[in-house]
Amino acid sequence: MKKTLFLLVALVLIFPGAALAQRMAISVNEANVRSGPGTGYDILWKVEKFHPFEVRARQDGWVRVRDFEGDEAWIHQDLLNDTRTVITKSEKVNVRSGPGTGHAVVFRAERGVPFQEVSRQGGWVQVLHADGDRGWIHGNLLW
Repeated sequence: MKKTLFLLVALVLIFPGAALAQRMAISVNEANVRSGPGTGYDILWKVEKFHPFEVRARQDGWVRVRDFEGDEAWIHQDLLNDTRTVITKSEKVNVRSGPGTGHAVVFRAERGVPFQEVSRQGGWVQVLHADGDRGWIHGNLLW
């Protein structure tokens, strides 16, 4: 037991980001992503509902986040929740009616489209977009 605890503490000290590997998602229709922890900082870009982020740090109600492209910025904590979400990482992604390539393509999504994760089956993820569109995407095409 002591050895396991020692190894866990050592890993956190060596890889401090591992302790913060929590994923969070945008909970509102649109949110500003800022250069620093406050409304006085520049808006770098805007993101839509379900956009996933990895938590890097917290400061005075603000969360430093990293996106699927490795960019880091700040978002107010009230705009985030722990909904399980994914984002497309390939240029064009087929969204299918079922979990497999034998199912019809119901629509296509471009790189950077966020979805709520509904369920998983094998290597497939059932997704729901904020506008109500739903379908299945292979997990290799998502972050």
